Amino acid sequence: MPSIEITAKNVADATAAAAVKLGVPAPSLKVTVLEETKGLFGKSSVRIRAEVAEAKEAPAAAEKPAPAKGRKSAKAAPVEAEPEPEPEPESVAVAPEPKAEEPKKGGRRGKEKVVAEEAPAGEETRPGREADVEATAADGEALVALVHDLMEKAGLEVRAQAKEISGRYVTIELDGQDAAHLVGKQGEVLNATQYLVNIIAGRRFNNGVRATLDGNNYRRKREVRLEAMATELAKQVRARGEEAVLDALPAFERRVVHKVLSTLEGITTYSEGEEPNRRVVIAPAD
Repeated sequence: MPSIEITAKNVADATAAAAVKLGVPAPSLKVTVLEETKGLFGKSSVRIRAEVAEAKEAPAAAEKPAPAKGRKSAKAAPVEAEPEPEPEPESVAVAPEPKAEEPKKGGRRGKEKVVAEEAPAGEETRPGREADVEATAADGEALVALVHDLMEKAGLEVRAQAKEISGRYVTIELDGQDAAHLVGKQGEVLNATQYLVNIIAGRRFNNGVRATLDGNNYRRKREVRLEAMATELAKQVRARGEEAVLDALPAFERRVVHKVLSTLEGITTYSEGEEPNRRVVIAPAD
């Protein structure tokens, strides 16, 4: 039987390619998975052996052999070609809003108020230094080059561009064929990638400048929803005179809550807990 080996991103694509090369319909192929590799950010590849199955006469019903029991083969078993699901639209969806615990009586619990000193993902806190750091265009170019290098090593087709510089933060916009892989469900992959970039940047540059990664405008959508949620919750806290605690948020999202509520009268905010379970507390002002 003629056979070939094909490598593609999934079994379905590899089977289709093998059928074209062998000049036969895909259902007439016997496919054996030889190797399957899972890459970074959901990228994967598979290598198969495809051979044209021999035509067999259908045996009479009475002569149909019973399946053998308890047998195991040392070789890879043939598998049916199953198409992998396409990435779901939720890969660029905005994460659900953090929930607030029931408002608690007794006022503030003596925790230190935290606003400007909230550190972004992948960043060590260095009191007294951050306020003096101002990112430059050159810092933005260095971070963009770092991101491009990381994407190249990961085998992803992603372009990075410095979009905004604010204080020591450089917002880097990601786009390209594989940009959706870097957002992920509820922004989890984007947050993890940002953490990794800032860890590398902290060790390589040691200048206090940090990157904020964004893809498919996820950060802005998330920021708008956080601002609306925090403002509405703060109004309830002020009316009841009882504080409320949000679910755990990453540092850059805690900054959004602190900032939007910083000018609201009768309200104060602070953070408590340890990463990754650090939470924002919204409390009545003293």
